[in-house]
Amino acid sequence: MLLSTTSSAILDSMGEYPQWFVAACVTIVAALVIWIVAKLLKWSLYVLMALVVIVGLVVTIGFIFK
Repeated sequence: MLLSTTSSAILDSMGEYPQWFVAACVTIVAALVIWIVAKLLKWSLYVLMALVVIVGLVVTIGFIFK
């Protein structure tokens, strides 16, 4: 019950702002979230690529000296 009271209070306080301002703020926040997710995915791919290269080298060296 507390959550519905809090969310309606947030929506009521946002109702005092102009609609264009709320839309602009939501757009900026959404763009920042998408940018952060893209950066995290990019660095995750870099780490994955490095792990693939390292494991490939270790396995190759293991086959050479076996």
